[in-house]
Amino acid sequence: MPVKIYTTSHCPYCVMAKDFFRSKGVQFNEINVEDNQRAAEEMIEKSGQMGVPVIDINGKIIVGFNKSEIEKALKG
Repeated sequence: MPVKIYTTSHCPYCVMAKDFFRSKGVQFNEINVEDNQRAAEEMIEKSGQMGVPVIDINGKIIVGFNKSEIEKALKG
């Protein structure tokens, strides 16, 4: 199941989300939107939000570190 997480370098909720995925053994692709304007535009287009983290789990978009929504999306 493809998992993308849009992050910035100084976002504590991004760190929490990445730690959560690691604790569950979930591989993810981290995209730092500070360094990549195209990715930032993609994130905003997908989520309608400028804040991070934005998490894309198999096409399901979750804004912020919402553990219960992440767990639901991982179950498919």
